[in-house]
Amino acid sequence: MIHQNTILSFIPKCKTMIQLKTLHALILTTQTTINTMIIPLSKLIDFCVDSQFGDINYANSLFTQIHSPNLYIWNSIIRGYAKANNPTMSLLLYKQMLQNGVSPDHFTFPFVLKATSFIADHGIGKCIHTCVVKSGFEANVYVATGLLHMYVSCKDMEYGLKVFDDIPKSNVVAWTCLIAGYVNNDQPREGLEVFKDMGNWGVEANEITMVNALIACARSRDIDTGRWVHECIRKADYDPFVCGSNSNVILATSILEMYAKCGSLSVARDLFNKMPKRNIVAWNCMMNAYNQYERHNEALDLFSDMLADGICPDKATFLSVLSVCAHQCALALGETVHAYLLKRNIVTDIDLATALLDMYAKNGELSSAQKIFNNSLEKKDVVMWTSMINGLAMHGYGNEALSMFQIMQEDSTVVPDHITYIGVLFACSHVGLVEEAQKQFNMMTKRYGIVPEREHYSCMIDLLSRAGHLGEAKRLMDTMPIQPNIAIWGALLNGCQIHENISVASQVKVQLSELKPVQSGIYVLLSNIYANAGRWEEVNMTRKTMQRKRIAKTIGHSSVEMKLLTS
Repeated sequence: MIHQNTILSFIPKCKTMIQLKTLHALILTTQTTINTMIIPLSKLIDFCVDSQFGDINYANSLFTQIHSPNLYIWNSIIRGYAKANNPTMSLLLYKQMLQNGVSPDHFTFPFVLKATSFIADHGIGKCIHTCVVKSGFEANVYVATGLLHMYVSCKDMEYGLKVFDDIPKSNVVAWTCLIAGYVNNDQPREGLEVFKDMGNWGVEANEITMVNALIACARSRDIDTGRWVHECIRKADYDPFVCGSNSNVILATSILEMYAKCGSLSVARDLFNKMPKRNIVAWNCMMNAYNQYERHNEALDLFSDMLADGICPDKATFLSVLSVCAHQCALALGETVHAYLLKRNIVTDIDLATALLDMYAKNGELSSAQKIFNNSLEKKDVVMWTSMINGLAMHGYGNEALSMFQIMQEDSTVVPDHITYIGVLFACSHVGLVEEAQKQFNMMTKRYGIVPEREHYSCMIDLLSRAGHLGEAKRLMDTMPIQPNIAIWGALLNGCQIHENISVASQVKVQLSELKPVQSGIYVLLSNIYANAGRWEEVNMTRKTMQRKRIAKTIGHSSVEMKLLTS
């Protein structure tokens, strides 16, 4: 007969669950009492929850065989579900453990707090914090760090800071957790301040800290601090671009993303080309950067290179490509992407469906956009509704856009945002519904608390100007809390041309000298107004102004689509 210790020594060496189950069978045939089964079962459970070859469901079946689990076994199964991204089960087991009269220890709380962080339930987190205090483990560094992570995950940075202040300042994990908390709660600048303060305390950042600092720089568009963080990485010998095959791909991608989002595209592309390993995230990051700064052709070239390198595109890739197709009116490529997604049965994803709808709408294929909208299996969110409303408004279907907006408002779960109202006002503008536009313009603030932005004012002034209400349009401009830009002055000038109003056009001309526009459109418009009125001297003066400022008339251009995807 095989001795129990021999069997137990084989458990950590298992490479498959079949091997583990074989050892379990041997244990069952060599044990005679329930008491002698506790240690073997705990070893089996540990393998199931800790090993990459484990199975949490099998661990649970083992756990249910134990009549009175000890604290160690409770901790193992709670840890297993927390690591398996099943926080609800982890918390239910914690509750069951307490009901069974088993008191938690400093090993229990970090994993229970991790589970709470997953679901970001502030109420449960506070209850667990109370248990921590009553149990006397608040001063334990691992428990305290777990509390910090829980609070920042629940967006309670104030209480998180209180917990952080009681943690030894030498704990790099706690510092990193606090920085990540600020970043994930849309406070990147505060995260960077903590990163700088960390250095003042003499705490050496690790690679995870550096990644979060770089993300903070990217989100705050702080290129100067980003360069400084990159220099810190070099000094700490973490630089992934000089570490060869052992480089940290995540850190390399974070450096790349920081430069890309901050607008240093040439530096980002140079780093991208130097990356020892390029994962799909790096490819997507570079493509998104080109899109962000409207260098769409370069994004498509990169997409082509990606396919040539044999990299399989993912959801983020397709979202980026569809964005290019929408902006470049590349309908053929968009249709090819759609066919590819249909073939792989992944078009049902709400984000991809919305991107496809937006692409078709901006390309004028409203029937295809409407079909995607109607066939969307998941509940339509505000982004999908907005894309459809904007698509209809953009192509002159103002009444249809307003009808869709009315239907959207009947769904109490969907709340329009500021982009939705741009589409609504745009629809009113192109149908000439002045009173409806004024009603909606007032309603978005009164009903939804949306503060009008420059785009909303632009729509209103365009509508009023084209309807001939030039005085009202000018008064609205004068009461704007933000300075009108060239587009808004151009909208007013367009109304002046339609209604041959030289007086208001002359007022706009005065403003142009202050704004110093560099594009030709507004000067051409002004020149045409004077020409229609027969005021040729002003026409010549306007053209001479263009020559003096070296402003050339914008010429048209054509584009040719190329098929990139193969089925």
